[in-house]
Amino acid sequence: MQPVDAHDPQMARLDPSASRLKYRIERLMLTPLFRFALRVVLPFSLCLGGGALWFSMDENREAFNGMIAEIRETIESRPEFQVKLMAIDGASAGVAEDIRAILPIDFPVSSFDLDLERMHDAIIELDAVKKAQLRIKQGGTLQIDITERKPAVLWRHDGGLEMLDAKGFVVGPLPTRFDRPDLPVIAGEGAERAVPEALELVAVAGPLSGRLRGLERMGGRRWDVVLDRDQRILLPEFGAVTALERTIAMDEAVEMLSRDLAAVDLRLPHRPTIRMKENAVQELLRIKALEAGGDQR
Repeated sequence: MQPVDAHDPQMARLDPSASRLKYRIERLMLTPLFRFALRVVLPFSLCLGGGALWFSMDENREAFNGMIAEIRETIESRPEFQVKLMAIDGASAGVAEDIRAILPIDFPVSSFDLDLERMHDAIIELDAVKKAQLRIKQGGTLQIDITERKPAVLWRHDGGLEMLDAKGFVVGPLPTRFDRPDLPVIAGEGAERAVPEALELVAVAGPLSGRLRGLERMGGRRWDVVLDRDQRILLPEFGAVTALERTIAMDEAVEMLSRDLAAVDLRLPHRPTIRMKENAVQELLRIKALEAGGDQR
């Protein structure tokens, strides 16, 4: 038997052992990352590249966009997505009219074309609206639930009269005082920023409600209680409610405010002052002069 020559080309072709390239490929196929790239990344890249190449042509893009628009229009125009009317609950007639004015919707309209968030923001900007809730009900109704601010006081300023709620938010203008005689009037610098305190004073001044004309904010720091007959109660900056309670108790005891007074000054809590009207002072001096003359006789 003759020995095999390893360098013989013919014998190399007959050698059953794997080639170096085949060996490396087999080794790569045993690597999980290579198998993932071959089975997932490569097909995905080919599809993505093919899609990008297809979309790079203008006519293909226009055809695709037209198909999407047609599908969307078909869905949006279905009867179950059509809104046919608007219902407003919880709003007065004037507020409901304002809402319809700022939401000029041409019914019927697709629910996909209604921007409820933008509509909510537009409604909540109305002075009289405290809260608003929008939803589309079954049957094609745009339901708007409104919570209005409740007027608590009338604020008189250079621009006229406006209604404020209990926290000082504007509810809306008022043509004349006679339209809401049930509401107290406040005025003066910064009065609209101190509505809660003003309402406390109005509540305490219940026994004087028949004579109460309003409250005036003085210097943006304190209140004057304005009564009829040109009388005023000058309240301190701090402890105004307590000072007014003492004044009313004193009036109930000795009918102090029924006298011819111009003002009761309580700005100094430890030294209240009563200011008489000028004609009352003159009358008092005249009486004293007559008394003095009678004593000399």
